[in-house]
Amino acid sequence: MQNQDVIYGINGPVVTVRNSHSFSMTEMVYVGNERLVGEIIGITDALTTIQVYEETTGLRPGEPVTGTGSPMNVTLGPGILDNIFDGIERPLKAIAEESGSSFISRGSNVPALDKERLWDVTVTVKAGDTLRGGDIYAECPETAIIRHKCMVPPGLSGTVEKAAPDGQYRVDDEVVVLRDEKGGLHPLTLCQTWPIRIPRPVKGRRQPVIPLITGQRVIDTLFPIAKGGAAAIPGGFGTGKTMTQHQLAKWCDADIIIYVGCGERGNEMSQVLDEFSELMDPKSGRPMTDRTVLIANTSNMPVAAREASIYTGITLAEYYRDMGYHVAMMADSTSRWAEALREISGRLEEMPAEEGFPAYLPSRLAEFYERAGFADTLNGKEGSISIIGAVSPQGSDFSEPVTQNTKRFTRCFWALDKSLAYARHYPAINWTASYSEYFTNLSAWYEKNVGPDFANYRKQINNLLQEENQLMEIVKLIGSDVLPDDQKLVIETARVIRVGFLQQNAFHPEDTFVPLEKQMLMMKVILHLYHKAKQLVAAAVPISGILATGLFDKLVKMKYDIPNNKPEMFDEYIREIDTALSGVVHA
Repeated sequence: MQNQDVIYGINGPVVTVRNSHSFSMTEMVYVGNERLVGEIIGITDALTTIQVYEETTGLRPGEPVTGTGSPMNVTLGPGILDNIFDGIERPLKAIAEESGSSFISRGSNVPALDKERLWDVTVTVKAGDTLRGGDIYAECPETAIIRHKCMVPPGLSGTVEKAAPDGQYRVDDEVVVLRDEKGGLHPLTLCQTWPIRIPRPVKGRRQPVIPLITGQRVIDTLFPIAKGGAAAIPGGFGTGKTMTQHQLAKWCDADIIIYVGCGERGNEMSQVLDEFSELMDPKSGRPMTDRTVLIANTSNMPVAAREASIYTGITLAEYYRDMGYHVAMMADSTSRWAEALREISGRLEEMPAEEGFPAYLPSRLAEFYERAGFADTLNGKEGSISIIGAVSPQGSDFSEPVTQNTKRFTRCFWALDKSLAYARHYPAINWTASYSEYFTNLSAWYEKNVGPDFANYRKQINNLLQEENQLMEIVKLIGSDVLPDDQKLVIETARVIRVGFLQQNAFHPEDTFVPLEKQMLMMKVILHLYHKAKQLVAAAVPISGILATGLFDKLVKMKYDIPNNKPEMFDEYIREIDTALSGVVHA
């Protein structure tokens, strides 16, 4: 029988089918003779609208459109880690090997996971066991440091009818057969599929009370993010959004990293691939790629796939969270994703809202960021997804719609400053424009695991930076010479905080990652100098004599001079401060 569903109209990535009643909303379809992947995004009695995730050049009216009967989904199973996918989970390495080209051919039908690879599987159930959605029935080492756990799909439960012995299996091999309450048999393989736009269920959510430790002082100390939290990194061109996310991906204490390059430049994604393949994981000593998934959707790839890549990434993150892992997802950048929404919305002739973005932009952002969280999984474990989304406002204008709406759905805001970036101050996070609402949740953890003084030191450091910010307004008008000595001391101490504490060198072996203990001791030494010097200034000792000791310049360099594994050296610095300042008094 001839297929009656054919292309009626083509407008960029938007394709329409006339007088069809074959499809359902969000169904995945194949478009044209080359079977391009698409998704149903609109249905009326007269027209069915499809967004196509591949290049539509050369497509013609009259070519067939074939439904799949299922929504747009991804394949979940061993082989995801140490892989590079495009926005709709097509493996780029396998496509390159098959086509012999660095470019993705249209209609490429390479499976997401390697169907021939054998995995050393341990089946953890036996015949007669009762299983329900989320329960683990088999495990295998996916990489040298991550153990993959195969779980019963949510919504399915029953009794194990048959369990295969331990051994080597492919992803499509049957390892368990489940009999449900109605007597139906359900073969379980090493993999399953899941719709990308539907969040995977959990048993419950928890308050985020454990920090995601990054080793970056400005983040861990001033603007921390919790495991299961969501943060935004807004910044104009050249302010270091991608670089900051690279640094977080390398060093944060998540078990799994999902890095989504959404509409970014191809050379930046190449840099990510090169760096991650060379970088050794500090926790395991293995290559970083052993716990990383890269989703590369560069700016020259089809715009509709850019829109899907964010959902693909978060679905993979939820899958590993359900195994009991802590996952960090980097989305770079959500502005490019929002621009894809705007372009498709324009082609659909929808009524535009602010700056041409669709009226549903806030709800789409909310859908994405709400999938972060610290959860109790269906199998009784705990896992989390932390989302760190870069935002690229044009001209560094933080009042534009994507930045403003992102602020509504994230509790952590790391505002990158162009002037700091141009002054080579990295990370270029502006300490006056940034904030984190997580610290109240995390303060008990810091007190227990770092020290009871951590919160107090952080508050004092923050106050000094805010005070300096106010004083600099005066200095710009009338100069610093007219300031009293106690205010000059604040400016000098704040300089030590800015240059010696907040500024960090990603290329220095001791400074690229700094443990929390060292961060607290650095604050302790800086504040010790400030309070001792303040006492002298109050006793009418001129600030020039205090500055002449060279202590302030010495503290700027302590981040390099004191190794991370020698915290006892900070006591020597405190003794040196006391000795040098007592010499100023007696001089």
